Amino acid sequence: MKCKPNQTRTYDPEGFKQRAACLCFRSEREDEVLLVSSSRYPDRWIVPGGGMEPEEEPGGAAVREVYEEAGVKGKLGRLLGVFEQNQDRKHRTYVYVLTVTELLEDWEDSLSIGRKREWFKIEDAIKILQCHKPVHAAYLEKLKLGGSPTNGNSVAPPLPPPESQPQ
Repeated sequence: MKCKPNQTRTYDPEGFKQRAACLCFRSEREDEVLLVSSSRYPDRWIVPGGGMEPEEEPGGAAVREVYEEAGVKGKLGRLLGVFEQNQDRKHRTYVYVLTVTELLEDWEDSLSIGRKREWFKIEDAIKILQCHKPVHAAYLEKLKLGGSPTNGNSVAPPLPPPESQPQ
């Protein structure tokens, strides 16, 4: 079991625990996703992610979490959406797309808790996640519904246009 004694949990004003995660893809085609074994149930696969630290931006937290849990580095892409889990835990998770550029041979969680990682086709990953992590399956279902990787389907507000007024 994972032990993080110095971790400070952060909550938004509505009492949701703030989390961040990434759908890590082998390429920009977004047809194979990397899942990791759960720290609590090592025979189950999950999307890498975890709690945001105080003063941490969601994108930075997502990149840190996939580095710790999956041993990958990559190019952070669009925000896929913000997903809420309301049942027993109140979580609000910012889910990003990340294109993997580097796979570490040994990483923090592989050494400390024996975490594993594996590539899955999107359809297979959805089936695996629906059994025990339906909210994680929902990330991939939203990705499929969104269509092309560059359509910008996200709950994040668009960036304002650059100022083009003469001074």
